Parts: sequence; C-alpha cells; structure tokens
Amino acid sequence: MTDEEPIVLPGALISRRRFVTGAASGAALLGLGLPTRSLFAATSTRQPVPNLRGTSFDINIGYKTVNYTGRERPATTFNGSVPGPILRWREGDRVTLRVTNHLAQDSSIHWHGIILPANMDGVPGISFDGIKPGETFTYQFDVRQNGTFWYHSHSRFQEQTGMYGAIVIEPKRADPVAYDRDYVVVLSDWSDEKPERIYAKLKKQSDYYNFRERTVGDLWRDIKEKGLAQTRRDRAMWNQMRMSDRDLSDVTGYTYTFLMNGATPEDGWLGLFEHGEKVRLRFVNAAAMTIFDVRIPGLKMKVVAADGQNIEPVSIDEFRIAVAETYDVVVEPNADSAYTIFAQSIDRTGYARGILSPHADWAAGVPSMDPPALLGHRDMGMGGMDHSQHDMSSMSGMGGMNGSKHDMSKMPGMSGMDHSKHDMSGMQVVPQKGNQAPDPAGYGSKREITHIASEFGPNVDMRAQTPQDGLSDPGIGLREHQSLYGRRVLTYADIRGLERTRDPRDPGREIELHLTGNMSRYMWSINGIKFADAELLRLSYGERVRINLVNDTMMTHPIHLHGMWSDLETGEPDFIPRKHTVIVQPGSKISFLVTADAIGGWAFHCHLIYHMPGMFREVRVS
Repeated sequence: MTDEEPIVLPGALISRRRFVTGAASGAALLGLGLPTRSLFAATSTRQPVPNLRGTSFDINIGYKTVNYTGRERPATTFNGSVPGPILRWREGDRVTLRVTNHLAQDSSIHWHGIILPANMDGVPGISFDGIKPGETFTYQFDVRQNGTFWYHSHSRFQEQTGMYGAIVIEPKRADPVAYDRDYVVVLSDWSDEKPERIYAKLKKQSDYYNFRERTVGDLWRDIKEKGLAQTRRDRAMWNQMRMSDRDLSDVTGYTYTFLMNGATPEDGWLGLFEHGEKVRLRFVNAAAMTIFDVRIPGLKMKVVAADGQNIEPVSIDEFRIAVAETYDVVVEPNADSAYTIFAQSIDRTGYARGILSPHADWAAGVPSMDPPALLGHRDMGMGGMDHSQHDMSSMSGMGGMNGSKHDMSKMPGMSGMDHSKHDMSGMQVVPQKGNQAPDPAGYGSKREITHIASEFGPNVDMRAQTPQDGLSDPGIGLREHQSLYGRRVLTYADIRGLERTRDPRDPGREIELHLTGNMSRYMWSINGIKFADAELLRLSYGERVRINLVNDTMMTHPIHLHGMWSDLETGEPDFIPRKHTVIVQPGSKISFLVTADAIGGWAFHCHLIYHMPGMFREVRVS
C-alpha cells in the first residue's frame, strides 16, 4: 500500500498519513492567555507567534522544517514562524519594512487590504518586479486606516506553504469597540504535498480530492425518495453538464490539515480569559483554498468589524469567512466554562479548533461537523425556474455547447439583442446599455444580466440564467441552520457601516464581470477570458463606478480588489460597509461601488490560490 492510498474507517475516508479532521486528543491543552497588550497565546506544541510592534521592521523570508502530520516537511516562512509575526502598527504612523529574500526563487509580500501607493502593493508583474533571491526590498508607506488585516506572499504558490501573517492596526482615536482581552485567530490549510503537485492533479482531474461523489447506494436512495422518473431527470441534468452536486471544494481534508494559529486540530490553540472579561477575537482566513464556517458552541458572538472596518454590532451564532476575509467578534465567556472555537471547512472534510478557557488545564467538547450540503438549482443560477418539465439540453447555461453555432437571440435574457454583427470575443466588460443611467448608489444594479460572446466556448461550461441576490444568502451548507439548529448565521445583508458613507455619489457607469470556468478542465476566467489573454480593466481617476459580479459557476469565489475599497451595496446607501474581499455565492450576483482614488496598476482576482492564475485582471487607474 502506498502513502497516498486511502484507508476506509467508519464514517470517514483518510490517507495513511496522520489525517487530522479534528478528533480531540484528550490531552490537556497547555498555553498562556495574555491581556490586550500581548495578543497571542501558546499551543501545546508550539511557541507563541511573535508580535512585532513599532514603525521599523525587518522581515526575513526563508525555509523552515515543520511537522503537522507526523512527517517533516519544508515550509516557507516570515521570520521562521507559521503564521508569520503579528505586525502591530498605529494609524497615522509611517512604517518601514525591510524584506530580505533567502529563498531560491523570487518572492514578495502583499499587504492585504492596506491602502497604499501602487508601487508598495507587492504584486510582481503589476506593482513591482518582485524580490530576487538574496536581495532586500524596502516597503515604506503611511498607515491610513485601523483594524484587522493580514499579509502574504503574492509569488507562485508560496502562500500555501506558510507565508502569511496578521496585521493589527491600532486606531488613532478611541476605539469604539470595548474589550478587555484580545486574540488574533488565523485560520489556514496545510498540505504535505507541494502546491505545484496539487495544481497539476487538479488540472488532470478536477475532482481528484473529492471522495464524496455519488455511489450506487446514493442512486437507490434517490429512487426510493423521489421515484425513478425524477431521479433519472436529476441525474441526466448533472451528467449532461459534466458536473457534480458535491463539488463544494477543489482541495479537501484528504490532503489538507486545517490550522488555527499554526496548531493542528489534535493540539488545538488555547486562549485564556478571566472572570467578567470581554474577549475580542480577530479572525483572519489566511487559507489557500478553504472557506470556513465558524461558531463557538455556548457563546453568542457580536460581530464588530468586517475586513478591518467597524460595523454596527450584530449578534450571531455562526459566520462564514471566505479566504482573505477578516471578522472581529466580541464574546463574553462564563468563567465556569471552557469553550471550543470551531471552524469547519465548507465541504465538511475537516476543521480547525481552539479553546477559550479560564484555566489552562480545562478542556472543552468538540462538536460534530455538520452534514455536507448538496448543490442545487439555486447554485446553478437557475433559482425560481420550474425545471420539472424542462429539457435541460436546451439550456444555454449547460456545458458542452458551441457558442459559435448557437442562436443567442433565443436564449433566456437575450431576446431582442442582435449579436450577429458584434465581435465581442475580446470584450472584458459589458458596457452601459444605451442611455440607461446607473441605479442609485447603495441599492445595487437592477439591470438584466447579459452573457457576451466570450462566455461561449470550451473554457466555460455553465452560465447563470437567473442568478440570485447573494446579499441575504448565508451560503451553501448554512441556509437551513436557523430552522434546524436555531443558529443565527451572518449574511452580508446584516452588515451596516458604523460611519456614514464616505463617497455618497451615484455611480457614473456600471461594469459587469462574470466569474467563469470549466470545472472538468479546471479552467478559470473572467468573462470567459483567462488573465493571460485579457485586456486591462481601465478606470478614470476620481470616478465612482459600480462593479456587478455574476458567478456563472457552482463554486464560491472570494473576489479581492487591491488598492481601493469595495463598498458593498446592501440597500443602506448612508451606511455602506467597506470591504476588501467579497464572497460571490454560486450562481448568484452581487455588486459593490468603487471610488477610483488610487493611481496605478492594481490586481483584481479570486483569492482561491489555484483559481487565481486564470480568474485575475489588472485594473489600471489613470
């Protein structure tokens, strides 16, 4: 038996390596809980992640051997720790960061969510040339914001191998959030496999890491519950699309060990508190590919900040945090109990965990993971349509269609449009339609979704025909949690900025961007065009523009715009929340406003690391 062959255990499928899905070790968790002035606690197996405070920093990029699975493997690190040091800045200061590359290949650091000059953004090929082996690059910029952010490599797949860390920026004025103790909670995913090997496997077989595909037993159960005719229609639809209703994650717990502050689920991370304290938890999702659903059984969480920006506090039981997002929550634990911080992957193949406790030797029970969800019509962008009598072969959203031979005028949402005389193959965005003025700021776009010619071809296997509004959707796997478990789940519709909207102008124009792909071929793109073939997305300095994102795939995509805020349109024009990363749910749409106030070239991409090579654009503000 090889190392990669699976071992089947009751209710699980794991590899021969120590596959940690989160079973409690039973050993006492050792650690040190510290007050606000020192934010990290130790784990039972690792030293606390360092805190670096001030205005001048030296960061060394290098190799380190780590062991998360029972095997030693090489990692790439910042200053020798995974996660990297917590960088503590103060709003209004000018920081200088000297970064020396000790790797054998080029590297970089991107300061995620930080507003700064384009040449300090740290994206090789767009904002600078990267940091050559043996060289030092000096980043220097003014800190113009406060809150919880993070930093990571933007070179190759180095982020997957350990190059990430948190940033905490203290406000210049009084903090509107009251708390007594403060912890950073960095979530991430680790694989013993080299990321290049993972990517190569996905390109050859996109479902390589998915061991929950349908079986004969599932077929017989469906026939019993739905009947033969309905089961046949359902399976014919999925088979024709060459898709699976169980593809929630490209990379799963089969190869990933999920970490919380660098601790495995076996070891756990520990944060201590004292009687009567309010504890602020700064969650950062620094994973390469994993979206987490977070809850603390027995504790309500008051969400006070999203992506480093203060919001109107909202009390919830559970929240989804996409790759690259940050959320700050305040909890008030009881000194008579210990609590598990439980972060399960979106596909329910594993989890990261920690513990909040008044005593270092107290343990807390680990909850069972929720059952994995199944994708449905809503996640295909077909919500609200009657499919019971529908011939799926005629749907324009289905894969395997040749766009060059298809009569687009007969497609849903395309009637009345003459495409025969328009060469749209090179278009990146859908321009303003006629003389129609953009809808008012804060409410999103009410325009009809349009699929352009570049979305038709072998690199796109699906197009959402009736995409749902993604604002009030908790997301696949969370939609029934209120009714089933009584858990209130955070949605984007719950987020309201604490301060008034800084730029209340209505947008001058709208740009529609479709997140596209061919899952079976593992090809990702925007508007059907991969980054290597795409033109620049150009903005005029000072303009206010609306970006409409339409997810034409059945995967959740976290979309990140560098250098400028994404003002999320939630129907509250006076208190629009600002984000740097926006979840776009499968088969859904969402919109945000951008004030183009940053001259230069900026990256705009899906933050799932193996999607990024194709689902990427350069935004040029001039």
